[in-house]
Amino acid sequence: MEAPAGGVDDMTKLSYLHEPGVLQNLKTRYELNEIYTYTGNILIAINPFQRLPHLYDGHMMQQYKGAPFGELSPHVFAVADVAYRAMVNEAKSNSILVSGESGAGKTETTKMLMKYLAFLGGRVATEGRTVEQQVLESNPVLEAFGNAKTVRNNNSSRFGKFVEIQFDKQGRISGAAIRTYLLERSRVCQISNPERNYHCFYLLCAAPQEEIEKYKLGSPKTFHYLNQSNCYELVGISDAHDYLATRRAMDIVGISEKEQEAIFRVVAAILHIGNIDFTKGKEIDSSVPKDDKSKFHLKTTSELLMCDLKALEDALCKRVMITPEEVIKRSLDPQSAAVSRDGLAKTIYSRLFDWLVNKINNSIGQDPNSKSLIGVLDIYGFESFKTNSFEQFCINFTNEKLQQHFNQHVFKMEQEEYTKEAIEWSYIEFVDNQDVLDLIEKKPGGIVALLDEACMFPKSTHETFANKLYQTFKNHKRFIKPKLSRTDFTIAHYAGEVLYQSDQFLDKNKDYVVPEHQDLLSASKCPFVAGLFPPLPEETSKSSKFSSIGSRFKLQLQQLMETLNSTEPHYIRCVKPNNLLKPAIFENVNIMQQLRCGGVLEAIRISCAGYPTRKPFFEFINRFGLLAPEALEGNYEEKAACKKILEKKGLKGFQIGKTKVFLRAGQMAELDARRTEVLSSAAKAVQRRIRTHNARKRFLALREATISLQAICRGRLACKLYDNIRREAAAVKIQKHLRRYGARKSYNNLHVSALVIQTGLRAMSARKEFRFRKQTKAATMIQAQWRCHKATSYYKRLKRGSIVAQTRWRGRTAKKELRKLKMAARETGALKEAKDKLEKKVEELTYRVQLEKRLRTDLEEAKAQEVAKLQNSLEEMQKKIDETNALLIKEQEAAKKAIEEAPPVIKETQVLVEDTKKVESLTEEVENLKASLESEKQRAEDAERKNNEAQESIEEKKKKLEDTEKKVHQLQESLTRLEEKITNLESENQVLRQQAVSMAPNKFLSGRSRSILQRAESGSIPVDGRPGLDLNSPSINHRDPSEVEEKPQKSLNEKQQENQELLIRCIAQHLGFAGNRPIAACIIYKCLLQWRSFEVERTSVFDRIIQTIGHAIETQDNNDILAYWLSNASTLLLLLQRTLKASGAAGMAPQRRRSSSATLFGRMTQSFRGTPQGVNLSLINGGISGGADSLRQVEAKYPALLFKQQLTAYVEKIYGMIRDNLKKEISPLLGLCIQAPRTSRASLVKGASRSVANTAAQQALIAHWQGIVKSLGNFLNTLKANHVPAYVVRKVFTQIFSFINVQLFNSLLLRRECCSFSNGEYVKAGLAELEHWCYKATDEYAGSAWDELKHIRQAIGFLVIHQKPKKTLDEISHDLCPVLSIQQLYRISTMYWDDKYGTHSVSSDVIANMRVLMTEDSNNAVSNSFLLDDDLSIPFSVDDLSKSMEQIDISDIEPPPLIRENSGFSFLLPRSE
Repeated sequence: MEAPAGGVDDMTKLSYLHEPGVLQNLKTRYELNEIYTYTGNILIAINPFQRLPHLYDGHMMQQYKGAPFGELSPHVFAVADVAYRAMVNEAKSNSILVSGESGAGKTETTKMLMKYLAFLGGRVATEGRTVEQQVLESNPVLEAFGNAKTVRNNNSSRFGKFVEIQFDKQGRISGAAIRTYLLERSRVCQISNPERNYHCFYLLCAAPQEEIEKYKLGSPKTFHYLNQSNCYELVGISDAHDYLATRRAMDIVGISEKEQEAIFRVVAAILHIGNIDFTKGKEIDSSVPKDDKSKFHLKTTSELLMCDLKALEDALCKRVMITPEEVIKRSLDPQSAAVSRDGLAKTIYSRLFDWLVNKINNSIGQDPNSKSLIGVLDIYGFESFKTNSFEQFCINFTNEKLQQHFNQHVFKMEQEEYTKEAIEWSYIEFVDNQDVLDLIEKKPGGIVALLDEACMFPKSTHETFANKLYQTFKNHKRFIKPKLSRTDFTIAHYAGEVLYQSDQFLDKNKDYVVPEHQDLLSASKCPFVAGLFPPLPEETSKSSKFSSIGSRFKLQLQQLMETLNSTEPHYIRCVKPNNLLKPAIFENVNIMQQLRCGGVLEAIRISCAGYPTRKPFFEFINRFGLLAPEALEGNYEEKAACKKILEKKGLKGFQIGKTKVFLRAGQMAELDARRTEVLSSAAKAVQRRIRTHNARKRFLALREATISLQAICRGRLACKLYDNIRREAAAVKIQKHLRRYGARKSYNNLHVSALVIQTGLRAMSARKEFRFRKQTKAATMIQAQWRCHKATSYYKRLKRGSIVAQTRWRGRTAKKELRKLKMAARETGALKEAKDKLEKKVEELTYRVQLEKRLRTDLEEAKAQEVAKLQNSLEEMQKKIDETNALLIKEQEAAKKAIEEAPPVIKETQVLVEDTKKVESLTEEVENLKASLESEKQRAEDAERKNNEAQESIEEKKKKLEDTEKKVHQLQESLTRLEEKITNLESENQVLRQQAVSMAPNKFLSGRSRSILQRAESGSIPVDGRPGLDLNSPSINHRDPSEVEEKPQKSLNEKQQENQELLIRCIAQHLGFAGNRPIAACIIYKCLLQWRSFEVERTSVFDRIIQTIGHAIETQDNNDILAYWLSNASTLLLLLQRTLKASGAAGMAPQRRRSSSATLFGRMTQSFRGTPQGVNLSLINGGISGGADSLRQVEAKYPALLFKQQLTAYVEKIYGMIRDNLKKEISPLLGLCIQAPRTSRASLVKGASRSVANTAAQQALIAHWQGIVKSLGNFLNTLKANHVPAYVVRKVFTQIFSFINVQLFNSLLLRRECCSFSNGEYVKAGLAELEHWCYKATDEYAGSAWDELKHIRQAIGFLVIHQKPKKTLDEISHDLCPVLSIQQLYRISTMYWDDKYGTHSVSSDVIANMRVLMTEDSNNAVSNSFLLDDDLSIPFSVDDLSKSMEQIDISDIEPPPLIRENSGFSFLLPRSE
């Protein structure tokens, strides 16, 4: 198998295990944000310099919990889990060593380790905080006081830390202890640019204002210990926020508020100490505070430390020398005083840090009974700077010790690997650095011993110390003396040579407290400060105050190595990819140096010294099986096949283990060369065959082309012959037609000539006839004109005579007519006045119509009256006009008669003409009046039309208003219904909330007799007329009250107790089903309804039913029993849901109920709502007749509502138990279904020709999938047999398929070996089995279960498609895998490898685009995990269940034999109509 494009997760799997291969693999994985890589069981962690929250969330911790090492992708959680499992299973302590240079991510890695161990060993919080919480919160406290910004890291730990986490027998954290090593004390007083001092100083300067004022602080720029560097703030970090976080962490680890105040008072005092400057005093070599500023800081320091001001000044500026004769006080010069000031600050800070560590350890506490622990070591890596002092010497000494331990462990691992595989091996040489350790720590001649010796002599200097080293180690191969320096020396460490400057070795090795400082601070009035400097024992005070830091550190290191040697070690090597502290930058040289310093390359060298290449059998056969195909014939053993392949190729020195092939260095390359030769010869054979095929193909094409050309030529000749024959036939036909055309043409010419002659003759005779007729017509017209002229002349004479006669007659009647016309004129004036009045009235009517729309009826009446008046007046005027016209007609007739009777000679007079003019003028005036009357009529009609339009608009608005009122009425009705429903729910919830303060179920029994007695007195319990229970019978009603209170009540209680006991015994049995109806649920419902248990205030029957169900489902593994009770509980819950109504609704919202039922509609809806839905109670209660419409819902009391809620809880509980049982049954099979068996992979090498021999193996491939299908089928049959509602069955299988989708998809993303082509085909075949099962189960039971597998279906579809490099990101994300996120697609694309055809994954451009999208997502918001979460919720409610189930008829349910003969249950017997 070639190295995949995304690199390998374990570098021991590399075919060529050398430095370039290791570096290239790390770089490839780092570019894909795969920051973790294994080298055996060593984890290499490369700092990504960016947040990757999806790698460390709770879901990821859950995935790695209990997972075998190497099964999932490399992760820090996997190392922690291995250590934890080894500790729990083998009862042996383990340790995890985290190392690396500054900025490599050691601190963050340690945090993640402790977080995961707390996750594994955590328990319920007691007294506010747990041990694991205290362990985790100790990190921010120690970081605040022990971490600082350096050139290489913004949060560099300036001390080493070993956390021992203790566990009890159950694997829970029971205690912890923190050990620290070599705090960098010099940083308190001296820092370089651009570094920072310890974080706590800056946090205190960013504290709330009242804190700053209390400690008299200010900006960090004002303090000498902080302003030596220009860096005061860190990018993206708030010191004020971290200050509050540190205070909260102190609270959690057990530091009291008073102690916190004292701690920060000491920190503030150190800052003020640094601002005390000195100048020369009056005496020689004396010193005093320089100015008022120094005096202010001196006074503030004394106040904060609660010591005497004068004593503090003397302790800084003077020294006391005790001689046998006297005590001498000696003054210090300003420079010595400044050194004394810095020494005091360093001593106080060192003691404060030690106190914090001890306080955290005491607060967490150690478990003396703990037998096992896990230690986490976070310690500095190998350091080599431009200037290396005593700190670097101690750090590199530590790394030499750890490197020796590491080398021995790696060598031991190699031995264990060879022993486990049972192969023959010889001793492997590895580099032992014991000579360097002897150079440093050997007594009496080691460097540390010589340093202690030099520190004991007052006159020793760094020069004398260096000369001593030169003389002692001049012949040591690891010690080198520089040529150009007298005080420097070089040590050849395992990681390289380091040049040390011995200038400050002596000062830094001395750890003693100045007596004046000790006396001053031990006498402090502050108990905390005095506790930091306890009084020294007498013998100690008399002896030398010198204490060697080097010797003490060597002792601590020795104890640490003893602890590590007693535990099983696990290694995490942190690597910093670049010095710019930026993501996506990979510096090869820098990383190679870190791998050398971390011993990773040494581990690889040790592996190379033995058998560097190890291949599992099936991988070896997959890769090199083609070298010996005969070894793979038939059924074969993998081990024997591997041996045959190696022997055939003549390799020597290899080893065959139990599961792997071990090859010597270079043998893998030789096998690859042989494999390349075989593949090359095969390729040549394929090329030869293809070229033969191509030549044959070209020949066949040429022959086919020749035949085609011949056919075309012959066709052309035939076409030419055919054309000649066709032309001859055409010529004959043309000649025939031409001859016919000539004959036809001569005939037509002769015919036309005859026609022309005939036409001319006929036209001549016609013109003659026309002229004759024209002359006849002209004579007739002349005669007619003459006769007309004669008649016209006679008519004109007659007309003139008539006019003269008329004129004379009119003159005679003119005066009479004039008088009548004047009267008519006067009547016309009156008509105008009436018209004006009508106009005013019309305007008034119009105005009233506009203003008084609400008085439509009155307006219509007034309008009708006015219109009637107008019509009357119009009729009168019409009558007058008709009379006038009649008179005129009479006058005309009279005039005609007079003309006829008058003599022919009449004289004309001028007066008659004038009278005629007057008559004409009067006639015109009458016409004008008629026109005005018409206009008035028109205006009246317009007004009437406008009025009609206004009425129409009013009618439309009226209709709209009525529609709106109807809608408002409907909304009010729906609102009323919703309010009543909410009221019922509120009352039911209110009743349930009373459960917390209500009496226990067994207390209902004490009040049950009283409630039944009250109902007996009111006669409200129907008992179907039975004499033993009829409370309304005369035998009870006519007795004394004392008898009613005692004897009948007692017998009633006993009878009901017996009935309830019998019911409980009956339902405890398996009663079975009547059709698809569970008998037990129907019997319970009938009894409860008959006994009116829903309406009583107190009863115990509900609790006994619930207890019976609870006892029945105690056996959680029996799905048959669980399904039986799920069917009964859901059916009973359905009946209760459709019957019960909360009785507290009226009391909860009386106003709403009254408002809704006050109207007729409200009362109707109330009556409709009270009718039960789907339960024919008339068939249950024999004494009630009528249909379901005449019934109402039962007013349920608190016990009934509580019973309903408990029953709902049991339905959900039984559902969850059934679902979880099926999950447990298929979970082991799912782990086997995600990865194809090895036999299938090996069979890929054999080829398709051996498919017959592999038929049985192919059938066995999907055995696990068939096991899942079988489990699903059995489970479905169980649910069907118990008549579980189909809705619930669909929900169960929907969640089960969702669980299968989550498990398979998460395993695919976490295991690289699953993301292969052949594995995709295997899973695809299994998914086809599930699809076939869904088809057989039908939609009634399977529902949308198949759709829940969309993630794994699309992921598998992506794995098995061909030509992935040609797919674009848009096609993948929108067409192939629309459901998958970019993170999921990115992970599948980078983990994919084709073990069948050797094809590649998607193109590099698509990978780059995915990475850009992922970066944008991480910038916008915290990216989510690429893993899926399992849905553990209950996916349905009571309302959903009620709506999905059909109506149940329980009238014909036969009671079981146990209660059938009992008279108390006679109501259960079916009754006829």
